[in-house]
Amino acid sequence: MSSKRIVIQDYAGHPFPVQLSRELAKRGHIVLHLYAGFNQTPHGSLQKLKSDPQEFNTKGIYIRKPLQKYSFVKRWFQEREYGYLATEEITLFKPDVVLSANMPLDAQSILFNACKKNDIRFVYWLQDVISVAAKLLLGKKIPVAGNLIGSHYITLEKKLLRASDHIVLIAGEYEPFLLGWGVSKQKMSIIHNWAPLNELPPLPKDNPWSREHGLHDKFCFLYSGTLGMKHNPDLLLSLAVHFKDNPNVRVLIGSEGLGAEWLRQKKEELNLPNLILMGFQPMEKFPQVLAAGDVLVAILEPDAGMFSVPSKVLSYLCAQRPLLLSVPAENLAAKIITTYEAGLLVQPYDMDEMIQRANELYQNLPLRRKLAQNARKYAENNFDIRSIALKFEALLDGYKNSGQAKS
Repeated sequence: MSSKRIVIQDYAGHPFPVQLSRELAKRGHIVLHLYAGFNQTPHGSLQKLKSDPQEFNTKGIYIRKPLQKYSFVKRWFQEREYGYLATEEITLFKPDVVLSANMPLDAQSILFNACKKNDIRFVYWLQDVISVAAKLLLGKKIPVAGNLIGSHYITLEKKLLRASDHIVLIAGEYEPFLLGWGVSKQKMSIIHNWAPLNELPPLPKDNPWSREHGLHDKFCFLYSGTLGMKHNPDLLLSLAVHFKDNPNVRVLIGSEGLGAEWLRQKKEELNLPNLILMGFQPMEKFPQVLAAGDVLVAILEPDAGMFSVPSKVLSYLCAQRPLLLSVPAENLAAKIITTYEAGLLVQPYDMDEMIQRANELYQNLPLRRKLAQNARKYAENNFDIRSIALKFEALLDGYKNSGQAKS
């Protein structure tokens, strides 16, 4: 593949897309990595490092005021503002191709239109089917208006997907869904998400971070990541309540947002000193944070199973720890941990089963070791960034045959 000017736009600022940007730059491409600097999600290594190639650059985009995440109208204006700011950066950079992920749909539409106007190839990196999520969630919160808004965004997302030059799907389960929307199969490539293996080495539980927080000699159920509308924090609360009288057990939550605030209130109401709440931790300390956990926990609502694959699970696999997942069985993360025996699966909302599985992991050290080894083995076999970058190179170069990039 000849050298190209590439923009990778990842609104969320996750660790794995910026790893891809770095690898593509190492392969001789000139890469600009854009992200929302104001977005409160676990971020990757987004600043340029001394070891980075000259061809790699990052740019955080900042809107004028803090994001009003829970105000639909204000957030609508702010997401459009981000779209116009991202478009300005792309217009100045003059790329051959844009790969855009995790973008709010109004902003994605603005960015797409700018690419079409300037004859820039547009590749839609489909992490979530955002419009379906919006209709399901808003339909519950504000039934009439929510359904109307959701229907509008389904129409918009269909239009964007059909018109994109190519689409990267993170799970094969999305393919029949998009075919039903009239998206051409020839436009689709499946490349599963991953985690930056080299940045998440398995470490001992007794490490500087765990000692700093008094966790090196405690058994920790650890949840790290966002707690939003597609999560049920009550499952995490149930763990803390169950182990309340066990002085050896802690339930550690590294998160921010509404779910974390709700847990903070419950911690005070129910007097749960074993429930430890802290914000997102810096990426450079994240391997130590994960190592402090004896069991790593992820949760996902039943309705979210069709449109979301928890990226935190992929980071968990790198840490060489057993997983406890409360996610729909059809979700890709559930299939990975059951197929490769990397953890135990619980059906969403089944708190009794959650407690039963948690007890099983707490009491069974040989089982924990087996699951942990399988988890790391899966990560080592599937998260090689050089192989992943080759797949992205193929589709960014303009190949239309989806089979060339299947994983």
